[in-house]
Amino acid sequence: MDRLPLFFDLNGRDVLLLGEGPMAEAKRRLIEGAGGRVVAEPGAARIAFVALDGDDAARAAADLRAQGLLVNVVDRPDLCDFLVPAIVDRSPVMVAIGTNGASATLAKVLRERFEALLPAALGALARGIAARRRGLAAQLPGADQRRRFWDRLLASGGPLDPFGPAADVDAAIDAELAGGAAAEPALTVIRLTSDDPDDLTLRQLRALSQADTIFHAAAAPAAVLDRARRDAVRKVAGEPPAELPPGLSLWIGSR
Repeated sequence: MDRLPLFFDLNGRDVLLLGEGPMAEAKRRLIEGAGGRVVAEPGAARIAFVALDGDDAARAAADLRAQGLLVNVVDRPDLCDFLVPAIVDRSPVMVAIGTNGASATLAKVLRERFEALLPAALGALARGIAARRRGLAAQLPGADQRRRFWDRLLASGGPLDPFGPAADVDAAIDAELAGGAAAEPALTVIRLTSDDPDDLTLRQLRALSQADTIFHAAAAPAAVLDRARRDAVRKVAGEPPAELPPGLSLWIGSR
């Protein structure tokens, strides 16, 4: 990972913008669209966009950085503390696509593909889930229990499948609470056919994203393990375990 992707809350905050013309106006629309206030002096601003040319851009960036601001210089990734990704907006669901400055056109083309892929109703689904999350904490007190609950609802073909037909969020949650059984320990085995994570099947990728505990051979490729949940417990095991911890376990064998 060349850069850490982050989402900044700009609502009601000052954002410095230097420059004029189409590039500066594009950044103005971006800042104001995220609820930020465009200012022309540093003041209380903590991030800055510089839409200047040549040496003027480099000098402005150095000066602002010396004042403690994080700086983005338009079309100059070498001068940037942060980069602006291509954005797919299904608020509150946001998809940010970056190439670490390698190609803005590639990021744009990928955004266009995701725009066609992601349903317009994703935002409504996310808002419906958010409205119920706090109340569910009392009914499902364990963090793993809640995660498995949402995994069942949002799984492919599940009641709230994000790519399925629009559903009544409250009704789906209530039905799952009424009829969902406690998850028994389960094991999924993946025997790799190659070290390339692009060769993983959709079923295998889903298991990697859902597993609570991941057992893997010592030689299992790091590129495959990187596709797993970051907070999953990981253990080296030469063979699938005989005794399973609670929740979903996954064993990955090298080819």
